Amino acid sequence: MMNMAPDAVQTSLSVGVPTLAVLVGILINNSRLADLRAHVDARLSDLNRFIDARFETAHQELLRVEGVLDARLRHLEEERR
Repeated sequence: MMNMAPDAVQTSLSVGVPTLAVLVGILINNSRLADLRAHVDARLSDLNRFIDARFETAHQELLRVEGVLDARLRHLEEERR
C-alpha cells in the first residue's frame, strides 16, 4: 500500500465521504420518485376507469331517453294523420 501523507488522507476523506453520501441520497431519492410515479399512475388509471364507467352510464341513459322521445314523437305524428 502507498504511504499517503496524513493531509492527503484527511483531504480524500473530507471530499470522498460527503460525495458518497450525496450519491447514495440521490439513488435513494430516485428510487422513491419511481415508487411515487408508479403510485400516481395507478391512481390515475383507477380514476380514468371510474370516469369512463360514469360516462358510459350517462351515455346509455341518454340513449334510453332518446328512444323514449322518438317513440312519443312517432306516436304524436301518427295521431296527426
